[in-house]
Amino acid sequence: MIKVQNLRKTFGPKVAVNGISFNVDKGEVLGFLGPNGAGKSTTMRMVTGFIPPTAGKITVGSFDIIEKPLEAKRLIGYLPENAPSYTDMTVHGFLSFCAEIRGLRGDAKKKAVSRAVEMCFLENVLYQSVETLSKGYRHRTCFAQSIIHDPEVLILDEPTDGLDPNQKHEIRTLIKRMGEKKAIIFSTHILEEVDAVCSRAIIIDRGQIVANGTPEELRSKSQSSGAVTVSVQGSSSTLVAQQVGQLSLARKVSIVSETNGRAVVRVTASEPSPDHDLARSIADLARKEGWKLEELHTEEGRLDEVFRSITRSDVKEVK
Repeated sequence: MIKVQNLRKTFGPKVAVNGISFNVDKGEVLGFLGPNGAGKSTTMRMVTGFIPPTAGKITVGSFDIIEKPLEAKRLIGYLPENAPSYTDMTVHGFLSFCAEIRGLRGDAKKKAVSRAVEMCFLENVLYQSVETLSKGYRHRTCFAQSIIHDPEVLILDEPTDGLDPNQKHEIRTLIKRMGEKKAIIFSTHILEEVDAVCSRAIIIDRGQIVANGTPEELRSKSQSSGAVTVSVQGSSSTLVAQQVGQLSLARKVSIVSETNGRAVVRVTASEPSPDHDLARSIADLARKEGWKLEELHTEEGRLDEVFRSITRSDVKEVK
């Protein structure tokens, strides 16, 4: 549904997006991650046709966003950052206006507004003016306009920004459900949303893609991926660390703690161990030595660790 090829955007001498390419299929939710100024919002604005690219090609459905912008934009629902809206309108008036812009009339318009209001939980504020809404409700109102015409493609720039924990959960659930039938791109700074919603994620830094994969694939790039934490009661941490360190699969052993006769040691695998071979080796050693095991846990890896390791924070934000 979305095909981006060698996309590039410059603002004078500043290169905001530098030759990125990716696809998004129907039934896929793509998380767009990166530090401030990495080029996320600029990329999303180009995909929606809001700003033109300096170079490259964007296809939405079967339509080129530059050559056939109206046809492409009919397929897109867009939630920009900061949730812009007409603050003097009521929620109902704003959504009705957006439905009309999308070409909906009569019963079709009424049904579209009613569906969006129900999906975004706006019944309680339907006839309030937008300017009187809390940040969370204002954001949900703008989210509702993005889905008012039931688009095949959704581009969402930080859709849970400003929402409370319950509202975040509602919107994440909604995105995941819609992602079964639509092609969705959404940017976020909240890494837990990647696990909660995304089927795939891209990390962009300084206008370039530095990682692309499923959440599981990204976590596997973490230095802690495959590491094993072992807790033994009644043995010294030095002895446990020394013996575990002699295992062929152990690359590095560190003592985490030793309190009340309980030794906790962390072991990093010498190579990726998807079948938990290192944990099995430690369990076998524990049986042989007669250790009283309290915990044996294999780390899956951490997205925040991967994010920090492959991005650089010394970037000035480019809008």
